Formats: sequence, structure tokens, C-alpha cells
Amino acid sequence: MPTSTRFVVSLHMLALMAEHGDTPLRSEDIAVSVNSNAAVVRALLLRLAAAGLTRSQLGNRGGAMLAKSSSDIRLVDVYQAVEDRNFFAFHRQPPEGEGMIDRHITVSLESILTPVREALEDKLAGLTLDDVLDDIRARAGVDRPGSDEFQIDRPRVGEESREAVA
Repeated sequence: MPTSTRFVVSLHMLALMAEHGDTPLRSEDIAVSVNSNAAVVRALLLRLAAAGLTRSQLGNRGGAMLAKSSSDIRLVDVYQAVEDRNFFAFHRQPPEGEGMIDRHITVSLESILTPVREALEDKLAGLTLDDVLDDIRARAGVDRPGSDEFQIDRPRVGEESREAVA
């Protein structure tokens, strides 16, 4: 069964934006970091913007950036912005049998699994993007923001390298 990577990829994108502060990131550049394509990144950016988590800057040096501080971005807000909240998918075609299991399985599983989804959301509500960034920095042995190896001043997609020899 397929699983979604939207939440994890969105957190990756938001962490990049947080690390680069007020410098807008183009979807093409974000796509390189998340190892996806720019269309996927743009689709996620639309969802994140609709939730008030990101904003766009137009123009030659435009791109996406955080709409609020990383300390104000709760992981549950990201999750709810990009994922289907029905964490567990039920039968595509409802059971039609007359047996006890057939008649009661969906309601029974909903009553058991709804609290599981709620527990996940409660846990995510207590975490912020700053918690993700702090963990990344600790694992990298870095204490300060802005030290990511992904450099914004590198040539943008479609531009020639500044170091190219004529």
C-alpha cells in the first residue's frame, strides 16, 4: 500500500526555509535538496501557504519563505496542511455481508483507530519546527543557524556559474 511522504518532505522544506531566514528559496532549489521535482515542491508550497505557514516573494530573486517564526510553526499544523487526516484508510468498498464482522468492522475500527490518530496529532501539537531544527543542529554538531551546506549564493537553476571560465 502506498504511503505519503508529504509531511516529511514539507518539514524538510520548512527547515531549509528557516535556516535561510529572509532569503527566498526557489522551488527548483528546494527540489534539489529534497530530491524531488519542482512541481511537487510547488504543490506542497501551495498547501503550506494556504495554512499560513509559508509565503512567496515575487520577482527575479523571489521564492518561498516562512510566513512566521519557526518557533510558531507546530508540527501538527504542517501535518494537517499537507496530509489526509484519515490516517488509516478503510475499505474502498464498504463490506456488504450480513455476518457480524461485516456489519460491525468499520464502526469498531473507527472507534479504536480514531484515538490513535488523535494521539499522533496531540504529540505533534507539542512540537515545533524549532524542535526539528534543534535536533538537526545537534546531530550536525552545529549551534548556529545559517550554517547549512546548501548555499543560496550558488548559481540558480538555469544561470551560468560565476566561476565559469570564458
